[in-house]
Amino acid sequence: MKQKKRMSLLAKQSAAGWIFLTPAALLIAVMAFWPMIQAFIMSLQTGSSANMQWSEPIFNNYTRMFQDKLFLRSVGNTFLYLIIQVPIMLILAILLAQLLNNKHLRLKGFFRTCIFLPCATSLVSYSLIFKSLFATDGLINSVLVHLGILESNYNFLGNAASAKAVIIIALIWRWTGYNMVFYLAGLQNIEYSVYEAAKIDGANGWKTFWGITVPLLKPTIIMTFIMSINGTLQLFDESVNLTNGGPANATITMSHYIYNNSLGQGVANFGYATAMSFFVFIIVAILAFINMKVGDTRD
Repeated sequence: MKQKKRMSLLAKQSAAGWIFLTPAALLIAVMAFWPMIQAFIMSLQTGSSANMQWSEPIFNNYTRMFQDKLFLRSVGNTFLYLIIQVPIMLILAILLAQLLNNKHLRLKGFFRTCIFLPCATSLVSYSLIFKSLFATDGLINSVLVHLGILESNYNFLGNAASAKAVIIIALIWRWTGYNMVFYLAGLQNIEYSVYEAAKIDGANGWKTFWGITVPLLKPTIIMTFIMSINGTLQLFDESVNLTNGGPANATITMSHYIYNNSLGQGVANFGYATAMSFFVFIIVAILAFINMKVGDTRD
């Protein structure tokens, strides 16, 4: 009898759980998975939005991507931003979090706010600010010429290498404070007595950082790494508002090129744009999976 009552209670609990989960599961299916299925179907089609028809061959949009030199350039640009910007940004974020977590530091709240403020700036606004700063007659040129570093004004946004550098600098400025907040939260969950014990054992600041801080922050580091990869692979605002993909499409990103093929240049090639979007989705999923596997310390 007791076993039957126990089974009955478990069944009731299971039924209650399904009752609460079903509405959310249905919403996710309708609002997320069904549009993804429709998008994949669209990626196998060609033509305008009013007259879509199946591609011949069926995966023509996907094979076309790897023959599209401009798309391949956008992939290269995006990965260049990813490889350079993400490590620098995360290293700066964790170092700043370590410095601002010092309980003896005065005005911690002020410094934390100053570093986080760029994150509160609109994406479009900060892109336009950097565009004006690095313009040929902008503040950066004026300062560098005044200091004697440059003989004359330099067209930062008109040169491919310097334009990419400006985008990377802008990204680091915008997102370092955002990631710093996650590291600060992680550091505040570490007992200060652990650092005191390490200090008693003779460990210096560098050894303490690598031996205690980094291992205990590993889950947070993995999370911010995945978020940063996801955000950088979908980079759009900086390419559009800061350089407009120029000069000569030298700084264009994958999302910018997808936008141009769907809405930006009046092409309305939704099938091809959707296929490229799925390519980005697959890359994000693969890199996120690799990061999670590398960071998984469970036996």
